[in-house]
Amino acid sequence: MRSIDRLLTLMARLRDPETGCPWDRKQTFESLIPYTLEEAYEVADAIEREAWEELEGELGDLLLQVVFYARIAEEQGWFDFDRVVEGICDKLERRHPHVFAGVEYASEKARKRAWEEIKRAERRNQPAPEDDSVLADIPATLPGLLQTEKIQTQAARHGFDWPEVPPVFEKVEEELDELREAYASGDAAHIQEEVGDLLFVAVNLARHLNVHPETALRESNRKFGRRFRYMEKRLAEDGKTLAETPLADLDSLWDEAKGSGRT
Repeated sequence: MRSIDRLLTLMARLRDPETGCPWDRKQTFESLIPYTLEEAYEVADAIEREAWEELEGELGDLLLQVVFYARIAEEQGWFDFDRVVEGICDKLERRHPHVFAGVEYASEKARKRAWEEIKRAERRNQPAPEDDSVLADIPATLPGLLQTEKIQTQAARHGFDWPEVPPVFEKVEEELDELREAYASGDAAHIQEEVGDLLFVAVNLARHLNVHPETALRESNRKFGRRFRYMEKRLAEDGKTLAETPLADLDSLWDEAKGSGRT
């Protein structure tokens, strides 16, 4: 038996209404969403940490989510796992005519234009959507940073973008000034709005600098964690805690952490 067939068989048994697992039987599309997001982030985390010994297992956990959804859909009579696989295979062939159909493009720009046209043709063959905006395909449930990046990228593809980097720096400074004004006003709703605007333009700057904002932020989180743990360790060696240590001393330890190579 092929490995994937074994997995599909196991999932069918877990979902069996009489002999299956009570937890697996009660799961729905909606209830699985948090687990799917968690598994996707765990795959990303293993890759970013270069924890290759963990990646195999994390990919298996993510694959299980696909199999789980497909099983629920099969029980509803909508589609099954084979249909999912056939669909993505068809899409890969359709969107890569330069690989599978001998099509040649004059440039990378021409290839990207063809890619977008293929996607538009796919949408034309689907029922007319209620929302025909170029932003309609961006899921509202995406994490904020990723959703922002996709919104900006899609807008840029249709000509709404800064042509170069310097004006984006100026926009960041403008939004920061507006946030200062909002802070001075004491209006909580206005402050929140301006914080959002500042984050939005910061993502735009990252995009113009060819930096993936989610990756950059996650790396900054890890860097902060390394430095913070260094401070905790140093304080523990002296029998102290963070809470009882003056801020000036914490600042000194932070600088020490930066100088110790924990950057």
